[in-house]
Amino acid sequence: MVAAALGGIALGATGCSNSNALGLVRQACGHVHRSLDLYDRASTASSPAAKQAGQAAALAELRLALPLAGSAAGESPQWQALMTTLEESSRVPESVLVRALQQQCADASTGGQPAPPPTTSMPGAPPVSSPG
Repeated sequence: MVAAALGGIALGATGCSNSNALGLVRQACGHVHRSLDLYDRASTASSPAAKQAGQAAALAELRLALPLAGSAAGESPQWQALMTTLEESSRVPESVLVRALQQQCADASTGGQPAPPPTTSMPGAPPVSSPG
């Protein structure tokens, strides 16, 4: 009886932790989305100074996302990839991280479940017949 009660408490605490982690990730992804928008606008800037300023603003948004993603990863390991990708922003250009950040934040928008893969119009592989 006591074990069942403790199990229920642990399960409830995990649910709250995951819910809190998801909220943190969604906040982090708000910064990520703003960063990606700023980065995209910077890529079409009319002057090198405007491009550099836009990229700096985009990087600043990623830096705001990092502590939120770190806290979320501490509560739920499923968010460690997002935290790690954000950490990489200090070492690699944002252009290299765009795709990973988009996918990881898409997962956050679906409640932490992996987002469905993009649909394609390519036909599947033909069936393989077995000798027989």
